[in-house]
Amino acid sequence: MSESVQEKYYVPEAARWPLVGSIALTMLLGGFAMHLNGSLLGPTFMVVGLILFIIMLFGWFGTVVNESESGIFRKWEDTSFRMGMSWFIFSEVMFFAAFFGALYYAREFSVPWLLGEGSGLSTHDYLWPDYTEIWPTNGPEDLGESDFHMGWWPLPFLNTVILLTSGLTVTWAHHAIKVQNRKQIVQGLFATVALGFLFVFLQGVEYVEAYHEGMKMTSGIYGSTFFMLTGFHGMHVTLGAIMLTVMLFRAMKGHFTAEKHFLRGGGLVLALRGCRLARTVHLCLHPVT
Repeated sequence: MSESVQEKYYVPEAARWPLVGSIALTMLLGGFAMHLNGSLLGPTFMVVGLILFIIMLFGWFGTVVNESESGIFRKWEDTSFRMGMSWFIFSEVMFFAAFFGALYYAREFSVPWLLGEGSGLSTHDYLWPDYTEIWPTNGPEDLGESDFHMGWWPLPFLNTVILLTSGLTVTWAHHAIKVQNRKQIVQGLFATVALGFLFVFLQGVEYVEAYHEGMKMTSGIYGSTFFMLTGFHGMHVTLGAIMLTVMLFRAMKGHFTAEKHFLRGGGLVLALRGCRLARTVHLCLHPVT
């Protein structure tokens, strides 16, 4: 790297944390797969992977925080951080759009075609003459294990309200940073983190209710897309809440100024809460038939 480029952009030393994170995630997911296949070593691998992952988070966050507080990050690094987060958010929007599109396609096109509407007349008459419309559907041969439908009330609606409220509290904290009100920064971040983890808890309650009613990943396209969408959404909320927790502790230590902060990064990850709102609207518009 030339000296002129070094003066513009900080290039860190080789880091071990990406390797540690890769090993941790491999052990965590591999252990989960082993557990699903009945291996006794599965839970052990999961625990070790989780511990390594937590160590990696503390180490990597600590390294970046120390670099930031040392003053070596300038506008070049700030721009790259913001561009990286922007592209990440864009990719996640496309990801969720694909699965919402799959759910919409199944509901609005596949089911009517199986009933013989439009060009699906021969499909209904010759292949599935006994198929009757029901949503959620298990398919023409009722291959799914349950036709349970997760309604919009009360948990999905409550979680939507919680995450939309967290958008207000993180905006409150961001405004407090701009006016350098340290007390309100901490209060806003604390409220946002609490709301984020409350959502994750209620998401678990929702999953328990769904499994109690028999809805699983194998419960037709509705069950598979439901758990895919809500699972990834819950994961993003968890990551956003963890990021904001780190920011909370940093704010308590006096970090961040009106000119030097990136609070919206964690807030944008949490902002994927819009997927919850979209799913609630979908449930309202397309009830069980």
